[in-house]
Order: sequence, then structure tokens, then C-alpha cells
Amino acid sequence: MLKLPARFLSVLAYLHDGLALALAWWVAFLLRFNFAVPPVYIGFFLASLPAIFIAYSICFKTFGLYRGLWRFASLPDLKRIVRAIAFGALLTASFALIAHPAVIIPRSVLFIHPMLLVIMMGGSRFLYRSWKERRLFNNVAAQGKPVIVIGVEDSSLNLIKELSKSPEWRVVAMIDPNGKLVGREIMHTKVEGNLQDIPQIAARHASLHCMIAMPGSRHEVRRLAVEAARQVEGMEVLTLPAMSDLISGRVSLSQIRKIDVEDLLGRDVVQLDTHGLSSMLANKVVLVSGAAGSIGSELCRQILSFHPSQLICLDISEYSLYTLQQEFSQLCTDTELVYVVADVKNRVRIQRVLQNHQPDVVLHAGAYKHVPMMEHFNVVEALQNNAYGTYQIAAACQAARVPTFVLVSTDKAVNPTNVMGASKRLAELICQGLQHREKSITRFITVRFGNVLGSSGSVIPKFREQIAHGGPITITHPEITRYFMSIPEAAQLVLQAATMGKGGEVFVLDMGTPVKIIDLARDMIKLSGLQEQDIRIEFTGLRPGEKLYEELLADDENTLPTSHEKLRIAQARSADSTWLANLMEWLINSPHQTEAQLKQDLQRWVEEYQPDTRPAPSISLRGDSLSLDSLPSPSQQIH
Repeated sequence: MLKLPARFLSVLAYLHDGLALALAWWVAFLLRFNFAVPPVYIGFFLASLPAIFIAYSICFKTFGLYRGLWRFASLPDLKRIVRAIAFGALLTASFALIAHPAVIIPRSVLFIHPMLLVIMMGGSRFLYRSWKERRLFNNVAAQGKPVIVIGVEDSSLNLIKELSKSPEWRVVAMIDPNGKLVGREIMHTKVEGNLQDIPQIAARHASLHCMIAMPGSRHEVRRLAVEAARQVEGMEVLTLPAMSDLISGRVSLSQIRKIDVEDLLGRDVVQLDTHGLSSMLANKVVLVSGAAGSIGSELCRQILSFHPSQLICLDISEYSLYTLQQEFSQLCTDTELVYVVADVKNRVRIQRVLQNHQPDVVLHAGAYKHVPMMEHFNVVEALQNNAYGTYQIAAACQAARVPTFVLVSTDKAVNPTNVMGASKRLAELICQGLQHREKSITRFITVRFGNVLGSSGSVIPKFREQIAHGGPITITHPEITRYFMSIPEAAQLVLQAATMGKGGEVFVLDMGTPVKIIDLARDMIKLSGLQEQDIRIEFTGLRPGEKLYEELLADDENTLPTSHEKLRIAQARSADSTWLANLMEWLINSPHQTEAQLKQDLQRWVEEYQPDTRPAPSISLRGDSLSLDSLPSPSQQIH
């Protein structure tokens, strides 16, 4: 196809508008005189035409009517046309006043002409766009895989626009989950039914692909849409990777992917107090420890969006910090980024970092968190890193008069049956003990939440790898459940809690409904296009220190509501300065004790700690599935 140069297209557009200008001017005279224009007014029409051309040409050029392309004409283009014609009408009226009585222009013509001109110029552009899109749509209508779009929102329309330009896809129907728009036609595509009608609609169009475009709907509705589509045998459910991209209209065919388990476990968008977060972070110095970890790195990403003057990324892992540096080097940000390799247990090093940079906010996300790994042979390291390390950085922040210190904790600190959870509970108590020191200006805030999707050590990457190898999927117990939250949501709520805390609080995040791990495994098998008989599920027995059910509150804790629906304050047992001093003496001497002694002493420091005395299971991950009789019953599990 011959492609005309842009300059030539601009000339054609200018000629079109010139003809429309003259035609509208003449039609305005015709309407004024009921299509019988007196000869004298024909002379006035011809005499005024050059001045009209000059006035409107200046306005068209000034308002940039020829910078855009007609095939992409949209509401902003129409607004520019209206503004240009309005100013042109004012110039025309001025000319009529100056030229009178040499050239007489009826007042009604001055009103009729701009209205006709808007219709002609705007209408022709939108007609051209419609013709272009329909021609393009018809060209690809006979080819491409038939696909059903679920959702009737702005994002759905953007998606259909992109799909209509692709030879790979052919949109055959839309689904309205609410059923309110059934029978309507949008973008040449009919809304043919609701979620219950998907099997019939898919059969009618021989479609085995559907795309979810419902960012404005609640998570439960999106999950129902996925479940309804999966009722069709062989149906492939697709989506776009980021709901934020759908909401903002940034849709690209390259982003389309299969629905994943994270989409099924996803949650509703968090509403943040952006004003409060901006006050806390904008133009401030912020330090994140454990910055290269799953939560720490996401905290850094979220913090950067509020434009702090300096962000200090502190981590003990040199390679992980280097990886984070490479990621952030691609960003365009006015924040000064500082990468510090340091161990939070090194008091002198931490004090020097705080002295040099003087942060306004410190978020402590660094921790050892693998439960079975910390349960045997590494007890002293869990205590030293999670408890003693928290004390060193928190006390250093207090001495340096840092206004805000936030501890990222875990639901495993509640009624802990493992060393990792007990060490994090000690970290919570340490922050509360420091809060009670006299003349402390530092606000110590603790945020407690459960598992995050995709974090290091998460069960989802493990299941994904096992499915890729043909199975089996290994699960510790058929009744085991866990809370799940996305990493961005967890990071956002940690920051939100930091703006609300006055000091000494333990914030508990709304983790939603706990998920049975076996159901999660079954979902992942189905989403991989396989059946349960294709991938075997094996039960291996609870690991050392592992609980069937995680909790967010201890037995003696209650919660108080906050101004944010997803945050509550736990009324947890606190600690004083005397208790803290005795604890530190024990932690300093802990490397000289045996693991048995450490676990026994932990029960004294963490009253809720009830160590798991079961021996570590010696169950092979290979071979036939285990009998459930070999596993501990829920009644044997402390929770």
C-alpha cells in the first residue's frame, strides 16, 4: 500500500478544512434566508470569504489542528477543534463590526456558521477514524484465533482496540459479569451474556481462549470469572500482568499471558493515604535494611514513588545488593540511591551509617525466616540475626534520634512453635522495650503479616518447579493452611502503618481468608493445563517447627480498629527496660550455649513459645504417595 508523506497529509487536511469552512459559511447564509439568498447578500458572502479564511486559518494553526492524525482522532482533538472555531468566530464577529456597512453579515450567520463547522470538521475526522478501524477490523476478522473478552470496562475497550489490530486474535464476544449490558454492542462486538453463559458462547464461536479485563472489579468477582471460564474443557484463560496497567489504559498485546495462581490469590487494590505517606517520605532520608530481600526490595520500589531525597539500601548480601543496584540503575529518579553492605549485628558499622546519612525513617526488613532451616543447627544464628541484630539497629536509631523505626515482623511470631517465630517475637518485644525508655523521640512501630506471594522460600515457586519436572508435588500435610498476600500490598501496608503509629504499636494486617495448600497445588496443576491424575501429590509430614495453621494474634491478644480497613492494632504483651537489659545479657552469651539450652531458655523469654518436640520427619520425597495414617493429626498440632 502506498504510504503518503506526513507533510502531504497535512496539506490534504488543510484543504479539507478550507472547503468545510467555505461550505459552512455558504450553508449558514442559505439557512438564514430559507435557501433563497438575495443577490446583494451573495455579494456580501463572496466579499467576506477571504477575511473568514484568514481568521480561521490563524486559529487552526495556533491550536495545532494539523499535528495529530485523523485515524487516531479522539476527544482531545475535538476539544482543540471547538476552541479553534470559537476563537475564529470571535474574530469573524470583530470583522463584521469593523466592515459594517461595507459588508453586511447577518447576526444569525455568525451563530450558525461555527456550529456547522464543528459538525463538519469533527464529524469528518471521526468518520475517517471509524472507517479506518472498521476496514482494519474487517481485514483481520476472517483470521486469528477467536477470543472472548470478560469484562465491560474501559480496560476492556482498550484491549479490544489492540486485539482488533492484531492478526493473531479475533474478538467474537464480550461477557458482562453483572449482566446489565447483555445485548448491547461495543466496538463492533456484542455483549452476549454473563459468566454462566460462557460455555454456550464458547461453543457457539468455537473459542478456546478468553481474556480477563476487569481491574475495577473486586478480587472475588475476578476469581469467579476465572472459575467460570475454566468450566469449558480446553479453555485457555489469559490476562494482563499488571492491574495498574489496565486501570491506566496502558495495554499491550505483548503483556498478555496465561492466568496464574497469583491472580487467583490476588486481593483488592489497597487504598493508601498518599498525603500522609508523602509527608513522611518526600524529600526525606530513608534507610531500608534487608533491602535486597523480597519485602525490602519492594519497600524500596514503593518508597521511590514518593521521591525521598535519599534512599539507603542496606543488606548483608553483596550480590543481592548488586542485583538491586542494577535494577534501580534503569530508573529515572531524582532520589540519591546509596547501597551499603553491612551486618545489622555490627553496632559500630550501623552507628557510622546512621551518623553519616542521618535518616528520617528506618524500615528493618532483614531477617532469617526459613523455619526448618533455623530449627536445627542454626538456632544461635536465628537469635543473633533476628533478635540481637534488631536490638543493635533499633538502639542505634534511638541513639541517633531517628524519628521513625519500623520492624517488619511475621505471623509466625504468634504463639510460636519454632525458633524463627520466637526470635521474631523477641524482636517485637525489643522494640517495645526501647519505646519505654525515657526521653526517646523514636517511634518504634511493628507490622505483623503472613506469607507473601513470590517471596524467596515461597511455596509457589517450589510447586511451579515440581510441576515442570512432572511432579510429584510435595505437601507437608493435607490440612495445612496459610495466609497469602502480594508483595506490593504487604509493602504498601507496612508504609501505611508507619504513618499511623505513635510508638509501641504492633499492627496486624488483614490477611483475608487462609488458603489450604492442597487447594493451591490443585489450582496450579489445572492452570498448567494438566489434570490431577497427571501430577501426583505427596504428603511428607510437618517439618520441624511447622504449624498447621498460622495465626495473626496470640491467645491473650485483642485488636483495636484503625482508620484503615486493612490495619488493626494488636494489644500485645509489652516489655520494659529492665526486661530488655536482662534479655541482652542472655543474647550476648547465647553463642556459648547448646541448642537445647537455647530452646529451653527461650520459653522463659517468650512465654507464648511452645517448642515443637516432634522429631524431624525422615520421609523420602520420591516413591509412592504416603498414607495419611503416617501423618500427625490436627489435634496433635499446637495452634
